[in-house]
Amino acid sequence: MIFDSIQNIFKPYSDKKIIISMIMGFVAGLPLLLTITLLQAWLTDVNVSKSTIGLFALIGLPYSLKFLWAPIFDRYVISPLGRRRGWLLFVQVLLIISIFLLGQSNPEINLYNVAVLSLSVTFFSASQDIIIDAYRRESLLEREQTIGASAYVLGYRFGALAAGAGGLILADIYSYSFVYTLMSLIMLIGVVTTFFANEPKITAQPTTLKESIIEPFKEFFNRYQVEKNDIQKYVPYLILLFVLLYKVGDTMAHSLSTNFYLEIGFSKTEIGTVVKFFGLGATLIGAFVGGVLSLKIGLYKSLIYFGVFQLIATLGFAVLFYTGDNIIMLIGVITLENLAAGMGYTAYLAFIANMTSKQFTATQFALMTALMSLPRTFLSGTSGFLVEMLDWDIYFIFCSLIAIPALLILKKIKFIIKDEQI
Repeated sequence: MIFDSIQNIFKPYSDKKIIISMIMGFVAGLPLLLTITLLQAWLTDVNVSKSTIGLFALIGLPYSLKFLWAPIFDRYVISPLGRRRGWLLFVQVLLIISIFLLGQSNPEINLYNVAVLSLSVTFFSASQDIIIDAYRRESLLEREQTIGASAYVLGYRFGALAAGAGGLILADIYSYSFVYTLMSLIMLIGVVTTFFANEPKITAQPTTLKESIIEPFKEFFNRYQVEKNDIQKYVPYLILLFVLLYKVGDTMAHSLSTNFYLEIGFSKTEIGTVVKFFGLGATLIGAFVGGVLSLKIGLYKSLIYFGVFQLIATLGFAVLFYTGDNIIMLIGVITLENLAAGMGYTAYLAFIANMTSKQFTATQFALMTALMSLPRTFLSGTSGFLVEMLDWDIYFIFCSLIAIPALLILKKIKFIIKDEQI
């Protein structure tokens, strides 16, 4: 009986489409850390100045600007493999070459060359993200989106772990050139997966580049338009507001967490150990559990319940402020926060997928994920000022309460459109 129950829990993850989503998540997560954690370590080891290393953060801009070239992937078909797989294979090959060439460069001799090659890695990595998101949206049914997002997040975290922690460990033993070469070879997993994947059966697509740029906006904002001044016309704006606000509190709380832990008395070793082991483990469990639960209760209830869970988990930081240097409390807060974040992010990605049209998936998905990153880029920048004004306990309570407007907006969206997509 127990064995059957366990088998039923894991069964959704054995589907070919879900396994492909997980592998694609892995090859999406791996390049990101190669241009952040591993590259920073390499530049530090060859004594590049901190100010120069800081400027290297700008190579991550393609991840925020990817919506600018996303219409190209909606408009053109470049291979008999199909619109999605053709572009995916093309971009993956260029990404692998870029990672390999970055490993062969030498920051001690030509730092400019390293910067250009790093930028090419992030550009092709961001492009791969666009196509993978579009592929997942188009190949899965609405009810499969959350389990697909769950598998993608699991794969993404493992990919990031392989490049981040794995890359650093290997760099202590071998040269950076060897590590980057190895990572480029690991990325071949994505190429093989692209060949084995099935092209999504989507017949409608833009016929001109102009249409692929303009129509995604028109379709989204006109989707719920009806005669007269019906309240449905506000739904697109409510959707965008929800996408903007759902993870704001969680993001702001997390943005200064390391500074907070240090200030209340924890050592760097304690923080690093707890975050790496308990934080990562809880995120993976959260992504998995989030996918399984969403199949049982549906996307709308998942977003509500996981949102409330995120709210409660964020309050844990305020409790930790009062308990102070207590390692058990630190483990509990980090575990709870990462568990809630993993569950919430899974449902959040599924919501974004379901709100895109399969005719303009790449462009609309890229736009919404860009909107999703705005709080991390801009609001998190104001976090320090808010802490100075409010102190840590009130700040974390504030971060927790920000989740409430998003949940109220979601309830309003559900009430208006009564759509099975959420």
